[in-house]
Amino acid sequence: MRGRRIAFDYGDVRIGVAISDPDAILATPLTVLPAQSPHLVSELTAIFTEYEPVSVFIGEPKHMSGESGDSVTKARTFGALITETFGISVTYVDERLSSVSAQKKLRDAGINTRDSKKVIDAMAAVAILEQGLAIEKLT
Repeated sequence: MRGRRIAFDYGDVRIGVAISDPDAILATPLTVLPAQSPHLVSELTAIFTEYEPVSVFIGEPKHMSGESGDSVTKARTFGALITETFGISVTYVDERLSSVSAQKKLRDAGINTRDSKKVIDAMAAVAILEQGLAIEKLT
């Protein structure tokens, strides 16, 4: 199906957001939202209105052992908010090591650790989106 896909790297402080092109080939960092913002729903609404995603991926931050913890519960609660607010189903993607992968890409691009803190969450969302797109192509 043609249309943009969106991915979120949910965290207690920040939510990284990435978007695909309409052909679901390229994943690009979009923004980082403050997770505790009183305007979070309106910021999400602006994104969903502008990009009209056809599917949503949210990183599921499992422990390295594969077990779920509090972070998974919080990500799923965020996913429920997305589904209830925008009427779109959410696919959860195992995000173990997504932040590590994002940090490596930024370091390889010559961006130091201090500067990367501004974009690491959006880059982690890119990793989640790329993984989600790969899964989608297999089904």
